[in-house]
Amino acid sequence: MKRAISRVSALLPLLLLLVLALTAMVMTVDDPRLLVPERAWLSPRQGHWLGCADGGIDLLSAITNATMRALFMGVAVALMGWAIGTPLGTWAAYRGGAFERLTSRTCDLVQAFPTFLFAMSVLAAVRTPTRMHIAFVFCVTAWVPFARLALAEARVLRRASYIEAAEALGASKTRVLFAHLLPGVLGPTSVQFGSSAAAVVIGESALAFIGLGPRDGLSLGSLLEQGLFAMTRAPHVLVVTVLVLIATNAALLVSGRAFRERSPNPAK
Repeated sequence: MKRAISRVSALLPLLLLLVLALTAMVMTVDDPRLLVPERAWLSPRQGHWLGCADGGIDLLSAITNATMRALFMGVAVALMGWAIGTPLGTWAAYRGGAFERLTSRTCDLVQAFPTFLFAMSVLAAVRTPTRMHIAFVFCVTAWVPFARLALAEARVLRRASYIEAAEALGASKTRVLFAHLLPGVLGPTSVQFGSSAAAVVIGESALAFIGLGPRDGLSLGSLLEQGLFAMTRAPHVLVVTVLVLIATNAALLVSGRAFRERSPNPAK
């Protein structure tokens, strides 16, 4: 019971953020890409509760749409990395030998090259970057932290008594891997989920900030760049965007605590 309450409390900030963003999207009637030059940099007031940004776009509408898109991308990339990295790391640790060393060295090599620089190199070669391009770039490296965690955890579990018992009873390596070893690794590697999703949100915002984001402009990084440009005449844009970016990443990081407890031991 206490474990369930702890997990719900860890997910509560993220759920609250989603509810607030969805509610704001339903309540705002303005298109987040609608340009109304005469209300550019308008301060918060009735009808525009967070004011307006560059071109007169409604800040509440733009920032809620940007937040939802960032959250969706972060969660999708983290899920992809978890789905690829966890089985790969577990299989490498169970198989051992040259394949385990190759997987470990590949993880070291990928992590040695900064993801942000890799993303800049790829997106600079694309005429019109989209969220699919950005997501693809982050998916290339998102599996690495999950694979490293799975490697470390599976190296310990492969010597566990219930693994040896399953092998002694004649279970095939495939059955041992998927029915006994992998379930014990899924829980510990899931802890990485929140921080991976938060890293994607930060990365996407940073790329948009330097002009390599989606061309629709619905990105926290684009709004942050607008707020920095007009911080003296419209400080509300910068303040609101920074607070939302901090809240989004904090909610994702805290959500990782929901998976802190290890999965039940299959031997029990």
